[in-house]
Formats: sequence, C-alpha cells, structure tokens
Amino acid sequence: MSEVIFIGAGPGDPELITIKGQKAVRHADVIIYAGSLVPEAVIEDRRADAQVFNSATMDLKSIIETMREATENGQTVARVHTGDPSIYGSIREQIEELDKLGIPHRVIPGVSSFVASAAALQREFTVPGISQTVICTRMEGRTPVPDLEKIDLLASHRASMSIFLSVGMISKLVEKLTKHYPLHTPVAVIQRASWPDQKIVKGMLADIAQKVKDENITKTAMILVGDFLGDEFENSLLYASHFTHEYRKGNNEHPTN
Repeated sequence: MSEVIFIGAGPGDPELITIKGQKAVRHADVIIYAGSLVPEAVIEDRRADAQVFNSATMDLKSIIETMREATENGQTVARVHTGDPSIYGSIREQIEELDKLGIPHRVIPGVSSFVASAAALQREFTVPGISQTVICTRMEGRTPVPDLEKIDLLASHRASMSIFLSVGMISKLVEKLTKHYPLHTPVAVIQRASWPDQKIVKGMLADIAQKVKDENITKTAMILVGDFLGDEFENSLLYASHFTHEYRKGNNEHPTN
C-alpha cells in the first residue's frame, strides 16, 4: 500500500532512530530526508533502488509533488525528519496538503534533541524538590512566537527549560531569562547532541553567553536552563523504602531528616 510515513530520525546518532523507523526507511521506495540536520548514515540501510531527495533544497510545493508522484505510482515514501517530528518538525503543513490529495500518512516518533541533550549531561529534567515541569520553547526570530509564550514570561515559572533554535541569540536570551532566573542559575549548551563531534559548554547565566561565543557555537545547539542541572536535589519517593504502592509494601520506617 502506498503511503507517506513521517519518521523521527533522532538527534543524529544513527543508532538512535527507532527500530520501527529504521524498518520504514529500509522498505521505502522513496526517501525525503532533512539533509541539513539528519546525517546520511541514518538512511544508509535503505534499498539500493530507493530514490533519495534532500529536503534542504526543496520547498513545500516540491516536497508534496514528490510525495504525490510516488504514491500515485504505488510507492511508499519515508519522510525523515530530525529528532521527533512533533517538535519544530513542520509536519502539520505537509499533512494538511496530503489530506487535500487523499494520500494516506502516518507518523513514527523519534528521540528529540532535548532529551538527547539531557542524556549527554546525565541529568533529569524532573528532579523532586527542584522542578516537575519541562518547558520546550524557542526565542522569537524570523519565526514569531505568541505573546503569551515570550521567553521572559515562560522564565517566570523557574521550571526546567529546553530552548531550541536560539543559540545564535544567546546574549539576548540571557537578558530575558535573568528577569526571573538568578545569575547563578546553571546552563548547558549542547551542540549536535549524540553526533561524533558533540560539544558541551557548561556555565551559569552570568557567563554562558561569553563561553558560547568563545567556542564559536552559532547553530545546531540545545540550551538547557534550570536548577535541575545543579547538584542539589531530593530523592524520589518512587524508590524510598517507606513509600508504598501496589507493587511494593513499605517498611514503615520514615527518614529522620
């Protein structure tokens, strides 16, 4: 059956595409992949006769036309996006056009760069006593953001933040964040998380902008902000000996501190 399959390729490491996504790539007749962000190694397990298109050089009209021609010929299309396609993946506009044409489609999720960045740091966004909320957002640039989602308003929650597509505006970002976060708030910038040339820069809001400039990081980087990156935290109740749930009975001994 001909269809278009949107696939989250993961953050860059070819082994971080899901098994289901890899199978879809392996069996596809036509592959359209985001070549500016997805390494070709992710799709190297494709069929020898598969047609490959790099969407970095295509606009929406040409992408949809390629999908239409392929499906009309009974072919399956793998549309390979970086990370997870539901986050800054621009799949909604493609799906809308496919619906107009009556072309079947489905989505296979992937590993987003924001969780790959946390993995690189070996940190947890939702640390008990520190933060139980994760905000994924971006700075306003050529693409605007709604007024209620401006960085300085989101920063007022002091939650764990993952900031996409904004490292080129790091100084302006810090200015907005420090309206609510203290200058000593830890920050980490991860460029090309999970790639062989992954680079990690750690600091505080007080010095991160200069550190990023010194490392000449201008794009393809995730910015993580919040006290979850620090050394102070509380242990989860999940594994506490006195905490009971349906799978485990507690020992009725509560901690003394």
